Amino acid sequence: MPLPAPTNAKQSHFPHKLLQHLRSTRTAGSPLLSDPVPEHRRVLCFRFEEALQEARQVDKLLSEGPGDDCLEEKFPLLGVPITVKEAFSLYGMPNTSGLVNRRNVIATSDATVVSRLKQAGAIPLGVTNCSELCMWYESSNRVYGRTNNPYDLQRIVGGSSGGEGSVLAAACSVVGVGSDIGGSIRMPAFFNGVFGHKPTTGVVPNDGQFPNAHGVRTSYLCTGPMCRYAEDLEPVLRVMAGPGVSKLKLNEKVSLEKIKFHCMDHDGGSIFVSPVDKEILQAQKKVVEHLESDLGVQVQHVEIHKMKYSFQIWSAMMSSKDSEGQEAQRFTDLLGDHGKPVWPLWELMKWLMGMSSHTLPAIGNAEKLVNLNLSGKAKLVSMGKSLQEEMEALLGPDGVLLYPSHPTIAPRHHSPICTPFNFAYTAIFNVLGLPVTQCPLGLGSEGLPLGIQLVAASYNDHLTLAVARYLEKAFGGWVLPGEV
Repeated sequence: MPLPAPTNAKQSHFPHKLLQHLRSTRTAGSPLLSDPVPEHRRVLCFRFEEALQEARQVDKLLSEGPGDDCLEEKFPLLGVPITVKEAFSLYGMPNTSGLVNRRNVIATSDATVVSRLKQAGAIPLGVTNCSELCMWYESSNRVYGRTNNPYDLQRIVGGSSGGEGSVLAAACSVVGVGSDIGGSIRMPAFFNGVFGHKPTTGVVPNDGQFPNAHGVRTSYLCTGPMCRYAEDLEPVLRVMAGPGVSKLKLNEKVSLEKIKFHCMDHDGGSIFVSPVDKEILQAQKKVVEHLESDLGVQVQHVEIHKMKYSFQIWSAMMSSKDSEGQEAQRFTDLLGDHGKPVWPLWELMKWLMGMSSHTLPAIGNAEKLVNLNLSGKAKLVSMGKSLQEEMEALLGPDGVLLYPSHPTIAPRHHSPICTPFNFAYTAIFNVLGLPVTQCPLGLGSEGLPLGIQLVAASYNDHLTLAVARYLEKAFGGWVLPGEV
């Protein structure tokens, strides 16, 4: 049974009676790492006793403390229920990232963003599912199993923050903590019809998650908020960013009529990526038409040739050396988790016999394909840097780009194996370092969420967040599963 849906985070004070309601609707106790987790379950491990105690403290604070204005300033997320991607450390909760070798790892501290959210008054309910080592766009692993899409149980929730997208869409949580190195916030937000924001690189700390980025990848990994309501993105982002929030210009007033809107319908026809669904293109066209008719702006259609090579650019930049010559950590080493590196061919043979402790996507990770083309890597990295300059120049201080979130609506389970590079539509913006907000646009003909990416130049997060709030009012935002 989902939570009663609050209108927004600011109004979501969370007294213990609501937590008691949640506890009474559970079908089973909190799973241990050794217990099987039903596929419909999105929250992997609950901390209800702790949350109840924290909710009682909120009740006491509200009854005995100063006025609401003082409390809101000191605890901007007071009593707001949140969930956390299992890849992040949440004290007392498992922190496996779906890796069987880590099935007994329990967090002994909080990740930086989790700590900041707690200090702001938020109440964590538990941790949610992700793909194995957070490197695939279906949230399924050998520790917890698979998470299903609340709009259609035969569809994926995306990855790697898929549990967060699913739990938010099902109204079981108000705010989610996600991370994104190739679209891991935005794809789940898109497939599950909620909002997700990948901040400008380097503002929100990534500390306290596994695996964390090393070498050049520290410039591409981003931690950010996922929410059902657009207006909740900004207050949560403020808390997550901490002292670095001033870089994001969130205090600047945005005049939508003065934004220079650009629109790109697809990547130009990459041979690696599926064509964009007609329904997604139609939804984007409606956004353009609404902006032009309602705001009186002229949306400029652009064709950026280098976007055709998004997957190749992302792959090359992800595997390149940093400024100090340090190479990116190999995925095979991560699979071994401080033990012997995994031999993919041997693991594949074990998988075929049902004996591997890894998922097929992890075994066949696309990182291996990158190393087959070392001679072209430098050219692709150079192309990526050139594309970054081109995008920054195009968007400038007042530009927003409309771009598809994914070529297709939420795929059926296992089908991403046949289209492994479709994540390029989100991944390219990680290596470009640009802020992106995923915005839902209602449901399509199959009852599955539609959406769009809103992209701005570095540190112009305030622009995409403002446009997301505007489009939520125009197109309805999140839709409760089963409502239509």
